[in-house]
Amino acid sequence: MRAVVEKICDGRILVIGDVLLDRYFSGTTARISPEAPVPIVRVDNTIERIGGAGNVAANAAALGASVTLVGQVGDDADGAQIEKVSLSLGIECGLVKSAGYSTIVKTRVVSQGQQMLRIDFEQLPGRGESNKVHAEFASHLQNCDVVVISDYGKGSVGEVEKLINEARALGRFVIADPKGVEFSKYRGVDLLTPNLKEFEAVVGDCSSDEVLIAKARSMLNELAIAAILVTKGPLGMVLVEDNSHLTVAAEAKEVFDVTGAGDTVCGVLAAFISAGSNISNAVAYANKAAGIVVGRFGAATLTLEEIRKFDIPSEAKTGILELAELKNILDDSKAKGDTIVMTNGCFDIVHRGHVGYLSDAKKLGDRLIVAVNSNLSVSRLKGPNRPVNDLEARMEVLAALKSVDWVVSFSEDTPEALIAEILPDVLVKGGDYVATEIAGSEHVIAAGGKVEVLGFHEGFSSTDILNKLGEDA
Repeated sequence: MRAVVEKICDGRILVIGDVLLDRYFSGTTARISPEAPVPIVRVDNTIERIGGAGNVAANAAALGASVTLVGQVGDDADGAQIEKVSLSLGIECGLVKSAGYSTIVKTRVVSQGQQMLRIDFEQLPGRGESNKVHAEFASHLQNCDVVVISDYGKGSVGEVEKLINEARALGRFVIADPKGVEFSKYRGVDLLTPNLKEFEAVVGDCSSDEVLIAKARSMLNELAIAAILVTKGPLGMVLVEDNSHLTVAAEAKEVFDVTGAGDTVCGVLAAFISAGSNISNAVAYANKAAGIVVGRFGAATLTLEEIRKFDIPSEAKTGILELAELKNILDDSKAKGDTIVMTNGCFDIVHRGHVGYLSDAKKLGDRLIVAVNSNLSVSRLKGPNRPVNDLEARMEVLAALKSVDWVVSFSEDTPEALIAEILPDVLVKGGDYVATEIAGSEHVIAAGGKVEVLGFHEGFSSTDILNKLGEDA
C-alpha cells in the first residue's frame, strides 16, 4: 500500500452532510459553586473545530487529498467560523449560508482532560435550504473521484437517493455514513459505514460476527450495496462484500475520547479509495487511524507522515481481477521489489502443456499475470465454434493454478494495450516468436523490462484434443 499512500495527494473528495461547529471550553476546577452543587470551571482556553461532515473533510484533507465540503450553516458568526477553519485546513467550501437559521454548535466544557458537560444548539433547516445544498453538491460533482455522504440526521442531507444516483451516474465511488433506521435511502452506494448500534437498529441483534455477516450480506443483495463496513468500537470492524468478508481487530491502545472516530474512518477510507486503494486495504488504514484518534482529545485528525508509519501487512488479493484493481495491487507489489511476469493467450482447453508453460513462466519472477482473450476475441482468432469454454470458465481454471497470481481479460485481438497499461518486468510468450514481434514488447522494452520466449511442452495441443474428441464422437 505504500505506493497508494503517496497518491493520496491526487485524490479528489466531495463531502456532503450536516456541518457543525465543535467548541471546547477547557480550564481548571478547584471548587464547587455556592449557587448549586456543581463544579466551577475557570476557562483558560477555547478550541473551535469543524464537526460532523466537516470532521470527515478535515480528516481527508489532513492526509493531503483535495476536499470540497458541502453543507448548510447559518449566516452568522458561527457559520463564518466554520468557513474560516475549513479554509485554514485547505478545504474548499461549498457552504450554503442561510439567513434565519442558526449554525449547529456543540459546546463541551472540559476540565483535567475530562468532558464535564455538553450543550447543543441546533435547529432543523427548512426544505428549501436542503434544495440549495443539493444544488451546491451537483455543482461540484464533476470535480471529484469519491463522494462521502455524512448524514448526522440534522436535515441538511435531503433526498439522499437523488444524491447517490447523480454521483453513480458519473461513475463516482459513494460512501455513506448512515443515520436512522431507513437504510433503504442509501440504496446503490459502494460502501455503507454504520456502527454496530446503528446496524442492529435496522437488522436486529447480531449475537456473533457470523450473524452480522449473514445479515449484512442480505442487506447487500436487498439494497444493491457493494460493501458494508460495520464499526464495533473496541471490538474492531467487519467488512462484508458480496463474496468475501474481513474481520479487523481494534487497534486502540488507550481510549481517551471517542469523539469523531467514525468521521476519521470515513475520511481515511475516502482518501485511500480516491488514491486507488481497494476497500479492504483502505479499511486496514482506517482502523489504524481510528485506533490513534480515540487516544487524543476531541475530534482529532492524523497527518500523512503518521499514516506512512503504519505497518500494514501486504495481503495482496489474488485470482480474477478487473484492470483497475490489478493496477492498484501491482503498485504495492512493485514497491516491495517484486518482479512481475506477464503472459497471454486464449487458454480455451487448459492441458498439461499449459500448466508446464505457466510454471516455467512463473520461475522468471515473483508474480505471474495471465491475460486471457475474451469470447469474441477467441472467435475472431479461432473461428465461430470457439471458444469451447467461455471466458469465466477459462479464467477460473487458470486462477486455480499454483503458478498463477492474477488473471485479467482483454477484448482486443492482441493484449498490446493491456500490456502498455501494466508494463510487466518480464513479458513471456510461448512458441517460435522473435521477441521484438510479440505484441506489447516495444512498451515493455522501452520501460526497461525484457521479453522472453519459452518453448511449448511437446505433445500437448488444444487442437489435437478437439480433433481426438471429434474422432471419438
